[in-house]
Amino acid sequence: MEKTNQHPLSHEELLELKRWNTPTIYNGWEQITKLDAGKDAFNPEECRDFMPEMGPMVGYAMTVVIEPSNPEHPKRNPKAWSEYRRYIASFSGPKIVVVQDVDKPRTFGSFWGEVNSNIHKALGCVGTITDGAIRDLDEIYNVGFKAIAKRLCIGHAYSHPVRWNCEVEVFGRAVKPGELIHADKHGFLVIPREDQAQLLEAARFMDSNECQTMIAAARNVSGQTAEETLRAIDTACDKFDKNTEARFDRKGEW
Repeated sequence: MEKTNQHPLSHEELLELKRWNTPTIYNGWEQITKLDAGKDAFNPEECRDFMPEMGPMVGYAMTVVIEPSNPEHPKRNPKAWSEYRRYIASFSGPKIVVVQDVDKPRTFGSFWGEVNSNIHKALGCVGTITDGAIRDLDEIYNVGFKAIAKRLCIGHAYSHPVRWNCEVEVFGRAVKPGELIHADKHGFLVIPREDQAQLLEAARFMDSNECQTMIAAARNVSGQTAEETLRAIDTACDKFDKNTEARFDRKGEW
């Protein structure tokens, strides 16, 4: 993972990205990426946002692997928590902790609760994405720590950092330390470094393009016949595609 001052986006730009939902960010990203926007970068498996009212979260990935069913991990490295926290503290925020639970599809315990969310918040983390469980839901919410997870559970079992600062896989998506993540109730998008610098401008353009063409046509139908409405929408869709092609040399969604 790279230091914050080497990231393509400023803190101010990250705040602007946070103003849009993740589908809107995707609409911009698909116009600038060399990846396959039909299958890359987003989660192909279902995840659940337990704090949707908190809106999107944006941050750089910090990664850790856990195996709550295995009591041997705390014995093998009793200092793992302290070492792991130093890793979390070694980079500036905003940070999103991505936790791979290798017990899946079973669930024995949670890495997250009231204490751990408070500690990570103090270390500059804004939330987590975990394919395991969370607990102390109300307390985590009160901390202002956003959690996207598989489910809730009661205990922590033998939750212990096994390894960290490594590539992980959650909800069918590989995540490397330092990658930019935009996430909300729809899922999450892992944005490669080469796409980050253009992302904000692309999202702005595509959002404005929709508002000035297709959305405007769909909302300006008062007094029109069905045929007039359909013609207006066809015209707006054509305009949307031409605007997109002129800006990105690619066809738009419609």
